[in-house]
Amino acid sequence: MNLLFRLLRVVIASWFKPKITDILSIQRINLRVWPNDVDMNMHMNNSRYLAIMDLGRVDLIVRSGLWGAMRRENAMPVLSTAQMRYRIPLNPLERYTLETSLVGWDDKWLYIEQRFIISKGRKAGAVAAIGLVKGVFYSRTTKETVPTQRLLDIIGAAQESPGLPPYITDWITADESLRDYVRAAPVVKDDRAD
Repeated sequence: MNLLFRLLRVVIASWFKPKITDILSIQRINLRVWPNDVDMNMHMNNSRYLAIMDLGRVDLIVRSGLWGAMRRENAMPVLSTAQMRYRIPLNPLERYTLETSLVGWDDKWLYIEQRFIISKGRKAGAVAAIGLVKGVFYSRTTKETVPTQRLLDIIGAAQESPGLPPYITDWITADESLRDYVRAAPVVKDDRAD
């Protein structure tokens, strides 16, 4: 997390916002593209989107009660996979809303969708970019992932995951294929670096 001041703002604001009662509801935070978010093409840098998405997930974790569940389980959130689809550039000083929603889960993984929505102007309401992340909560005590159902039980959201939409299931399949490829890929030593 390299956005310290924005992180502090989100954490403090999250403590004062209403608690999330529907774990599947869309959570929103309003943001702006600051000069240090911009690349040489004069729009928000592609890597900054991923960093900003951390802010939305922090808001979700704090307001849903998952922060307390993490502390109880001595756990930390860990991402396995992230995918971005960029559509419309966000320009310097442009306002946007980051929408974060838990799309569904299985025994191990949480699947989260995050959208960057343009706030003003002729493109107001348009999706500038969308990101998908797959994450877990990892216990520092047991050195294992905390089962999703245990976390949901702790926060009082004992419900089944809704069916995952095709774009998520297709993404999961592609991610598993890439995971298998990486596991099987031979280690190549580059002698030129020595």
